[in-house]
Amino acid sequence: MRLSLIREAARIMAEEGVADYGFAKRKAAERLGAPDTRNLPSNREVQEALIEYQQIFGDAEREAGLRTLRRRAVEAMEFFARFRPRLVGSVLSGTAGADSDIQLHLFSDTPEAVAFFLMEHGIPYESGERRLRFGRGDWVTHPAFRFVAGGAAVELIVFDELGLREAPRSEVHGRPMERASVEAVRELIA
Repeated sequence: MRLSLIREAARIMAEEGVADYGFAKRKAAERLGAPDTRNLPSNREVQEALIEYQQIFGDAEREAGLRTLRRRAVEAMEFFARFRPRLVGSVLSGTAGADSDIQLHLFSDTPEAVAFFLMEHGIPYESGERRLRFGRGDWVTHPAFRFVAGGAAVELIVFDELGLREAPRSEVHGRPMERASVEAVRELIA
């Protein structure tokens, strides 16, 4: 049953564009007739199955979509260069689907500087917050901004200047998130 849950959650994420691991696992459990199970697979198991699924069933269209998202990420990173952006998430890991957000970590003394920058350039945005886990389980709330550019949704999560030193923990494996500079993303594209 566990293996079936892993595979179904991965399929849901790949085919339905679900980005939330918990939601995909609960939906898989419901579809497989085990909605009350407490023995759900780990996010890492689902991510590994998702990568495998994409390798088997992926097509040139998905690969082209990922390249497009990465190119858009580079454009956004160049635009926000003064905030030393780092790409994170599914666009970096390669598990992004057509509806995935481009997630960038920005670094600034104040989140207002990012908001003013967006306003100065006439970019309509939504503001919010993102809770991220650090260290041994400390949760910290960070300001976030979301907008659409070139058909891609972009989420900016703002850290203070010291935030560049310690990445938040990944929801997939619990270790520090991978972060990529614009140069590293260009290398991925090449």
